[in-house]
Amino acid sequence: MKEKQGSYEGHEEDRAKIVTALGGKRGLIDSSLPSLLFLIAFNVSHKLNFSIVAALILSALLTVMRLVKRETLQHAISGLVGIAICALLARHSGKAKDFYLPGLITNVGYGILYSFLNLIGWPIMGLILGPLLGENLLWRKDPARRAAYIRAGWLWVALFIARLAVQYPLYRSNQINALGTARLIMGYPLFIAAGWGTWQILRKVPTTKIPTED
Repeated sequence: MKEKQGSYEGHEEDRAKIVTALGGKRGLIDSSLPSLLFLIAFNVSHKLNFSIVAALILSALLTVMRLVKRETLQHAISGLVGIAICALLARHSGKAKDFYLPGLITNVGYGILYSFLNLIGWPIMGLILGPLLGENLLWRKDPARRAAYIRAGWLWVALFIARLAVQYPLYRSNQINALGTARLIMGYPLFIAAGWGTWQILRKVPTTKIPTED
């Protein structure tokens, strides 16, 4: 049953589910470290191929570590695939800046997708988190809960726009160091901040629970 308005400030288990869905500390490590190594290696060696190989090896090692420890491979594998795509583009063009091109394209795609789904009343945060929080799609019949998911969605749209506004000019002007640094700062740290903001929005509105028989 749905809880009374004002009595719900978010449960610890709900917060944990949201943190897990958004990646948590493991996602930060698996995503950020290979990109950081690429930036350092390129600055030290000024060799694109060497830097690419170093990032790929580290990403592969992180995946193996997750496998050995029997931890979730979701973020490690997605990080490995992402690094591989970045490496292929940079290797194909011969330009170090193209290592960061997939990230720019991804932010454009996400920004369009999140905005479109918000506008038609199917916010992607509800589609992702609703099933995890035990409300499935019932939140669509709850104006307050749906509005909360839409507000959270616009928070993420703002994140994608901010990344593009900062990083695309750096990409165009071929400022590799500044671009790599911006990518790291505006990567998972900003992702975690948006995740925290999402939790602050959702925790104020009761979840729409599936009715159960007594």
